[in-house]
Amino acid sequence: MWHNFAVGITARQFEQIQQRLTGGRRTVAPVFQNTQNASANSSQVILGIDPSLRGTGYGIIRVAKPFPQTLLHGTIRCPPAWERSRCLMNIAAALRDVVKKHRPTVCVIEGIFYAQNLQTAIIMGEARGVSLMAAAEAGLEIYEIATRKVKQAIVGYGAAQKLAVAKMVQRMLHLAEPPAPDAADALALALTYAQEQSRYAFTTPKRI
Repeated sequence: MWHNFAVGITARQFEQIQQRLTGGRRTVAPVFQNTQNASANSSQVILGIDPSLRGTGYGIIRVAKPFPQTLLHGTIRCPPAWERSRCLMNIAAALRDVVKKHRPTVCVIEGIFYAQNLQTAIIMGEARGVSLMAAAEAGLEIYEIATRKVKQAIVGYGAAQKLAVAKMVQRMLHLAEPPAPDAADALALALTYAQEQSRYAFTTPKRI
C-alpha cells in the first residue's frame, strides 16, 4: 500500500523524488497565476458591438501599452425607409467585412436588456442575433457584458449618460475627438473586456 511505502520518507526526500520524475520542472503553479496567456493578451484584438437595427456601433482595439490602440470604429446605419430584413442583412454584411479586414480574436457584445416595449425588444434581439452570427461564423470567442457594468467600468457610474461614456472612451484611447454614441458604446465594451483580462477579477464576462 502507498501508506507503507511513504513511511520513513522525509519531505526533502519526497521533493527530490518529484524532481527526478519531472526532470527538475516545477509541477505546482502559483495560487494566483493568471490562466490567460500573457503574450497572447498583449496583442489581442477585440471587437466590441453595440447592436441596434438602425445604428449598430462597432469598435476594434488592440491591447497594447501604454494604452490600447484603436484600429477602427463606426456605426452601421440603416435608413428608416428600409425593411427590417434589409437592415439585418446590411448589419451582417458590414460586420463580416470588418472582421475580415481586421481579424479580431474576441468579440464583446452588449448584454441582453429588458425593454418595456415588447416590439422594441424583438427588434433589438434580431439585430443582436445577426451580430452574433457574423462573429460566430468567423470563429471568434464571444462574450457579453451588461450595459450597467460597462458604464461602471468606464465612467465609474452605472447610469452614466452616453456623452459621458464617449468622453471617457476618447480619453482612454487618446482619440482626437469623442466617437459617435453607438461607436463609443462599442469601444467601451472592448475596453471593459480588456480591463477584465488585465487584472484578477472575481467576475468575468459571460461567454456565449
